[in-house]
Amino acid sequence: MLVQLKSEKDIEKLRHANLIVSDVLDICQDMAKPGVTTWDMEVAARKYLDKVGAKSAFLNYAPSYDLDPYPAVLCTSRNERVVHGIPSEDEVLEEGDILSVDFGAFYKGFCGDSARTYEIGKVSDAAHTLSEVTKKSLEKAIEQMIPGNRLGDVSNAVQTWVESQGFSVIRDFVGHGIGRSMHEPPQVPNYGPKGRGMILKPGLVLAIEPMVTEGSWQVEVLDDGWTVVTRDRKLAAHFEHSVAVTEKGPIVLSRR
Repeated sequence: MLVQLKSEKDIEKLRHANLIVSDVLDICQDMAKPGVTTWDMEVAARKYLDKVGAKSAFLNYAPSYDLDPYPAVLCTSRNERVVHGIPSEDEVLEEGDILSVDFGAFYKGFCGDSARTYEIGKVSDAAHTLSEVTKKSLEKAIEQMIPGNRLGDVSNAVQTWVESQGFSVIRDFVGHGIGRSMHEPPQVPNYGPKGRGMILKPGLVLAIEPMVTEGSWQVEVLDDGWTVVTRDRKLAAHFEHSVAVTEKGPIVLSRR
């Protein structure tokens, strides 16, 4: 599958899908308090999808035949969990947790995808700094989404900032192109040298998603086949936006 540049009308439709994603993440952010379960968030997200007539991009997603389909509409990854954590009625948020929520939705044939990390009550200074560094690394990547730059400039912006702050970038999971499918070319690593890779052109839409840990970048997958955790069980944070390259500069489709 080749990289597909989007028309202005396509980008408008992607914007609509991504605003639904943003709304769900706002709902989850309001709920992100001690005593709430990650399943409570799952139920709220499903209700909103039904309300607006959108379809989950995650529910029953199965990238390979040897993996059970993903069983939820949200990915809820708490503390040392990096991505793809499965919501559960038994997972109760506690004071001091950090929780990364990833959500994707299809609306009128186009996909939106975004993620945020929430602080649950008062968190440690280390957890707060990790979250803020990860969020800023995404903004630095977005700044590179201009015509004539290269994909490596986006990746390098994340790595350079994160490592300058004493943290590590997860290397096993990457961002991606997005459009009529959730995962389209190209892959978007969060590390690598600048000045390399494809040239960014107007109409390119990428889901950029830094995943950052306070310890080693190495990860492992739990027995459920989905949940990714840091191997050293140090904290991880995750932010993501779907971003379009335009002649006027980057447009963050998943931000109101």
